[in-house]
Amino acid sequence: MSKRPDLRYERRLWKVGIEAVAGVDEAGVGPMAGPVVAAAVVFAPETFIRGVHDSKQLTHEQREELFTPIREQAIAVGIGVAEVNEIDRLNIFWATMSASRRALEALGLTPGHVLVDGRLIPRLELPQTKIVGGDRKSFCIAAASIIAKVTRDRMMVDLDGQYPGYGFAQHKGYCTNEHMQLLIKLGPSPIHRRSFWPVAASAQRLLF
Repeated sequence: MSKRPDLRYERRLWKVGIEAVAGVDEAGVGPMAGPVVAAAVVFAPETFIRGVHDSKQLTHEQREELFTPIREQAIAVGIGVAEVNEIDRLNIFWATMSASRRALEALGLTPGHVLVDGRLIPRLELPQTKIVGGDRKSFCIAAASIIAKVTRDRMMVDLDGQYPGYGFAQHKGYCTNEHMQLLIKLGPSPIHRRSFWPVAASAQRLLF
């Protein structure tokens, strides 16, 4: 497992009097089905939860175990969602940025600074800092990555009940071999992203 996140970025901001530091990250950029989900998390200065890491570095069980203490110890948690129709209309980048802004708006407070994983959020009227690989470096971004991933995974389990047969509860919409074969066999469901080429190709095949 890689080096774990710490409070170095948060402490630089706390030191200059910015107490409400929000970490932002998202889950679901790569799948060909389901929404993209962003989370924003704010903690009181010096709050730290042992085990918090980039959600991709953790098992399903570890993420579920950390989800509740993050929710309980955070001052504020916001969730933002961009559904499939928005992803297809805007493209995945702009839909993800919209979900990130919604997550910040859902916090119920205005952060003094935003730490974001990888890239700045366009048109955000708040001070922000992008951290490449931020979910492996910043504690609050890593916590946001866990909240976003667990929230989206739970949504995909619910969607599996609405659209059975595709295995959404298992692969969560990602492009696994099993998912690809089921897409070819069954055709796209209402939650498949038609702007993604495997889905578009599958829909095209159904016309012949």
